[in-house]
Parts: sequence; structure tokens; C-alpha cells
Amino acid sequence: MFKKILIANRGEIACRVAATAKCLGVKTVAVYSDADAQAKHVAVCDEAVHIGGSAPKDSYLRWERIIDAAKATGAQAIHPGYGFLSENEDFAKACADAGLVFIGPPASAINAMGLKAESKRLMEQAQVPLVPGYHGADQDPALLQREADRIGYPVLIKASAGGGGKGMRAVDKAEDFAAALDSCKREAINSFGDDAVLVEKYVQRPRHIEIQVFGDTHGNCVYLFERDCSVQRRHQKVLEEAPAPGMTPELRARMGEAAVAAARAVNYVGAGTVEFIVEQPGGYGLEGADEGFAAGPPQGVDLGFCQTRPPRGAGSDTQCATVGARFYFMEMNTRLQVEHPVTEAITGLDLVEWQLRVASGEPLPLKQEDLRIHGHAIEARICAENPDNNFLPATGALNVYVLPECVTFERGAVRVDSGVRQGDAISPFYDSMVAKLIVHGDTREQALARLDEALAQTHIVGLATNVQFLRRVARTDSFAQAKLDTALIPREQAVLFHQEPVGLPLAAAAAVAQTLLNERASEGVDPFSRRDGFHTHGVVQRRFEFEFGDEHAKALLTYERGGSLHLAVGEGDAAVAGPLVFNAVAQGIELQFAGQRTRAAVYAQGEVDHVFTPLGATQITAIDLLAHSGETAAEGGRLTAPMPGKVVSFAVKAGDAVTKGQPLAVMEAMKMEHTIAAPADGVVQELLYAPGDQVTEGAELLKLVVADKA
Repeated sequence: MFKKILIANRGEIACRVAATAKCLGVKTVAVYSDADAQAKHVAVCDEAVHIGGSAPKDSYLRWERIIDAAKATGAQAIHPGYGFLSENEDFAKACADAGLVFIGPPASAINAMGLKAESKRLMEQAQVPLVPGYHGADQDPALLQREADRIGYPVLIKASAGGGGKGMRAVDKAEDFAAALDSCKREAINSFGDDAVLVEKYVQRPRHIEIQVFGDTHGNCVYLFERDCSVQRRHQKVLEEAPAPGMTPELRARMGEAAVAAARAVNYVGAGTVEFIVEQPGGYGLEGADEGFAAGPPQGVDLGFCQTRPPRGAGSDTQCATVGARFYFMEMNTRLQVEHPVTEAITGLDLVEWQLRVASGEPLPLKQEDLRIHGHAIEARICAENPDNNFLPATGALNVYVLPECVTFERGAVRVDSGVRQGDAISPFYDSMVAKLIVHGDTREQALARLDEALAQTHIVGLATNVQFLRRVARTDSFAQAKLDTALIPREQAVLFHQEPVGLPLAAAAAVAQTLLNERASEGVDPFSRRDGFHTHGVVQRRFEFEFGDEHAKALLTYERGGSLHLAVGEGDAAVAGPLVFNAVAQGIELQFAGQRTRAAVYAQGEVDHVFTPLGATQITAIDLLAHSGETAAEGGRLTAPMPGKVVSFAVKAGDAVTKGQPLAVMEAMKMEHTIAAPADGVVQELLYAPGDQVTEGAELLKLVVADKA
């Protein structure tokens, strides 16, 4: 076993690797950028080396500096994590040339499987089912358009060197192909340094199921079962679970054997993931998906899954002739995946430990027949983003970062893997993921219940997150009943977006209760410091005013004789009134109002109260009318940046007439491109930035003269 390793990554990834290394008695070296000098991963490692500026291209992608840091600190090996350099062939070669062990697959395997087109060629040779598509080297846009037209829409454009949902565009009709191709290529060059793409048929009602594989230098290779990653937004995973609901033992074995064959085809070593698309032509579920396969295990890489038609043009078209062959090879990720904790949960294994042992020359700890599935696990990716605004990434400080009772980087009923702490800032330079929440139960139903409760106990204030969105996804009938496909989110959008689970009456009651508790805490021995409504005659009433969503609301609190409280929220027929009873508890407030009893946690950020309840979370703003008396509405005609990032391009120029919803600009943030549309009809007056400029959130990008409404 190694004595010291360098971890060539950051955040949660680096913390995860460091945790296992510490358990094994292996010393760790962190690397960090200007933005990460005080980051958690720097603190948890034994040593740390500064490698450059905040942007990845100036630090984490500068592998020459990373190798120098490893040599200077006496590290014997480099763990690339599962981002940045984990699938970089040149980096793997450079490590070997420097006498350092690359804790990952051989450079040749990265080269073979890292490029989607090459991996599809290998799978075609092995007769593993492929989705019909164009995987050729000719990248002429006109040719790609013709191939898309031939395949038939909808099609999927994918960066050949890509992964993680980046450099991927779905195209529904021919006239949209050129613009989608340009955007895909820009994102691919930015994320991977390579703008080559492939074009494939967009499979309808697909399940995204991946197989975890592991190989060693002794010729052993196993699969550690599957993960269902069908729930996605922007082609990126949101919820992952293991095992896949409805998976039959027969189909599991055949997909696992196919994945192992794929790994053996490139002499794979270490942890890898083979991703498949699974069709569900008869409805939702995997039952019967394995019908029609030949009996017995496949031999070598000649799996006998399908018959191959002669290649057409520069690309290839491989389809299964066998009726029951409904899974298709998609890609192989030559690294440990973000979602590996669910595999750890159901197998009882530490996959990072396996990585370190295999890289140090040890054989795999277990054989295929020794591996077993125990229970069910689900992972939710908590990201800094706004689901109600097309999942735009968010930046800011974690002013409140409260997690459920959990373990970290080890197996348990509730596990949270995180590389941040309360007070840390989420920057625009890196991925938007804040943490991973993983639950495990004896059954899927138990895991689902634990997931909902754990998400309800996750309180983040300071920037937008997807925590409440994740709760809503997990509560949909589709997810609860395992009616899964990659279109689940758009299919369920009516119950996923722009939801208000708490409501004004309960939100106002929680805000009032928290205000009264804060006042009680500040009371002194002076009786005149009390704010309990004591009065020698009659009753005392106190007015509150709020903004809730787009609604202005009033609340009237009455201090009744005997010390009881009565609250009325709203006015007239819409008013909700009743006794207000509350007391402080460890988790916040136990609250009773208007026939409802709940617990609430309220966090004040300026005038805004962030209210968390078992029903969900919301925000309500306490209004001080004197403080806001001079404010006027902002004038229209301004187009501002919804997040900090880089201006990629403008689709208009000064003097152009535009219509509402028309794309005006493209910005890039957190390694993803985002299109900004016109908020109204009008005429572009002036562009205020140029492509390549970095802008802050709220920066005015262009001036728009809004057309007068008839």
C-alpha cells in the first residue's frame, strides 16, 4: 500500500478520497487554487500545495504543476478524483513518465473509452447493442446535418470526449440542428478541449442504467451490480438508486456480463462505469426486457446480443435483430462516478479502498460469486441552482448549512458527502454540486421515506438550491411507483415547479412566532423591556406586514387576557385566524395555528425569513413601510445576467428588433452554457459587454427599448 498520495481534485471529491486514505493510514496531499485556499479539502489533508488561479484552466487542469507538487511532497501516486483530470490520457501518461502511479485505468483504456466514437466502434466489434447513429471522424457540419436527417428526429448531439451531461443537445426538428450543434461544440471545447461530436437517435422512454465494473492487474474483472440514473435535468443526473427498480436477475447478469466484456476489451484496470440506455417499449418497467436472449453466458467479448448491418457511409448503424435485446451501450466512464455511494451502500464495500489496493498491485478483494446486494439505496445531488429558473446555477455564501443526523463518507442509513462548511462560498468557477445525500434501507419504500425526511431536515440559506425540488421529485407518483425514464422531470413538471407547499397563513405564523421568541430572548430584568403585550386595561393588538410571493399581506396579533395569543392573517373573507401557540425546541419551533400543528425552523436573512417545515420550505419578507417609503419600481428595458459568468456570444446587435422569448445572448457558468432570452418585444439599443467578458450576477448585458403595448 502507498504511504502518501496526492489528490488532484477539490471539494467533496477530494474529501471523499482523503477519508478512505486516512482509514488506511495513507498520508494525503491536497492541491488548491486561489479560490480554494480556505476550502474544506485543504483542511482535511495532511499537506496542501497551491497550484494557480481560481479558474480550472489556471489550476486544476495544469497537470504539470500537479505532478511537480506530487514529486516535491514525496507522494507515490496521484488520485485524480472523478472530475477534471480523471479521464485525461495525457495526464495518465505523464504520471507514469514521472514515476508516479496514476490511480485509475491505463492511458490506453482512457483513450479507447474516453472518446465516445472510439468506444462505440469497439462495442460494435464486440456486438454489444448500439443506438443507431453517426460515430464517424468527419465533423463537417453539413455531413452531421445530413446524418441527423437520415437517422430521423429527435436526435441527440453528444460531445465525443464528453461526460457528465456537458456538450449534449437534444434536437426535435431539422431547422434547429445547426444552432444546437454550434452550442454543443462550444460547450465541448470549453469542458473537454475537443469539439468533436456524434449524433444518435434519441431513444423514446429510455431508462439510464449503468453498471459498476472493477478490474485489476491480475486479469480479474467483476461487476458490482447496477445503478438507475434515469431521473435527469439538462441531461445530468439528479437522483440515482441501486439496485434498479424492476431489474430481473437475468437482465442484471446479461448487462453485467456485457459491461465486464467491454472492460476486458480495453484491458481495464480500476473502477469504471459502463452506461446503457434501456428501452421500455411496452410501458414502464424492465420485466421482459431480457426476453429473446440466447441461453448461457456470453463467451469473451462475442456476446451474441445482436446482428450488425453493414456500415453506412462514414458512420455505423448497429441495431439488434433479437426482439428482446432492449439495452444499448451508451458510453463508458473511465473513473469512479459521483453516484458510487449507492453501490457502496448495497454491497457494503469501500470502492475508494478498492481503487487504492488495485493501484498498489493487489488483486480484487472479492470474486463475482462473492458479491451480494443488500437492501436499497438512493442518492440525491444537492446543487446550488434554481429549478424554477431553468436550473440556472447559483453562487453565494452558505449562511445556513444544516444537515440531518448522518454519517460522512461511510455507510449508514443516512450519509452526506460534502466538501463545504457553513460560511463557505459557492463560486462560479466549479461545479454547482454542494453535497450528496445518500440513504439506505431494507426496501425501496424504506429508503424513500428516509430520503424525504433527510431532505426535509436539510436547511440551506444564502443561495438557491434544489433541495425542495428533490423532495417533490421523490414524492411524485412516477418516482414512487418506479415509472422511470429520462423524461420524468418534464413529464411531471406540473407538480415540480413553482410550488408553494407552506402557504401564507403558516409562513406568517412561523415568522411572527420567531419574532416573538427573539424578543423574549432579548428581554432583560427591566419590566419595560418586555414585549409580551401586558396592559392594565383591555387587550393589545400588534400589526405585521409581509410580502409573500407577489402578494402583500397583513397580520394582526392580539394579546388576550391570560397571556394567550390570537393571530389573523389576511383581510376580509380571505383572512385565516385562530389561536397562536408555540414553543422553542431544539429543531426550531413547535407551532399550532388555524387547526395546523407542525414544526418549523425560521432563519432571518435581513428582512427575509426562510421558513422550513415538514411540508416544504418557503420565504416571507417582513415589511418596514417607513424604511421602504421612498422606493420606486425599477424601470424596464434592462437585460441582466441571471448568474455570474462569461459572455459567450450575442445573437443580436444594436438596432435589431426582437420578440419576447427570442434568444439574445449566451452565457457560460459552472462549465455549462445558458441562453438568455428577451423578456419582452422591443429594439436593442446597446450591447454593454463583448464576448469573453466576465460579468457579475445582475450586471446589465444590453439595453432594450421595450415596445409600447397596444
